[in-house]
Amino acid sequence: MEFAGSVFTLAITAIFVQNYVLARFLGLCPYVGVSKKLDSALGMGMAVIFVMTLASTITWLIHYYILVPDYVYLRTITFILTIAALVQFVEMVIQKIAPALYKALGVYLPLITTNCAVLGVSILNIDEKFTFIGSIFNGLFAGVGFTLVLVLMAGMRERLEEADVPESMRGMPLAFVIAGIMALAFLGFSGFKL
Repeated sequence: MEFAGSVFTLAITAIFVQNYVLARFLGLCPYVGVSKKLDSALGMGMAVIFVMTLASTITWLIHYYILVPDYVYLRTITFILTIAALVQFVEMVIQKIAPALYKALGVYLPLITTNCAVLGVSILNIDEKFTFIGSIFNGLFAGVGFTLVLVLMAGMRERLEEADVPESMRGMPLAFVIAGIMALAFLGFSGFKL
């Protein structure tokens, strides 16, 4: 029962309270860039969930079984190379399975490699001393939180495309206003004591 409670606490924390996009400001490039259409946002979110979970798993193993204690200074470059390899794998799979999604994601799919949210989760798993299972769950829930805000943003932006918005607010200005309002809304979750 205690394990289920700690997983629930980790889920609520990673998805809502300490959301990597809205509270830690990681992964803003795809958050703003891919959130124009709901289907591409959902596809990107699924890819990020997969990459974050797998990256959290593999980087934890690399850190504790290869880098500690002598090569810890190589952590960042090792994690970046690991994430790049995972993204290449995901890119090949999406291109083979869902060519339309691959085309819709365009340049943003390879940008998962440089998505600081993926690297941030991997590094914070080590810095916050998560266990192996905790790292896997944190990566999964961080990806779910990323997907949630990405899909919410895409839904709002799609609806506002049809709205009567002044020309000067269309596009990026409105996206930044929405992002700010979403960050304020998610800030309300920071009062939760789990």
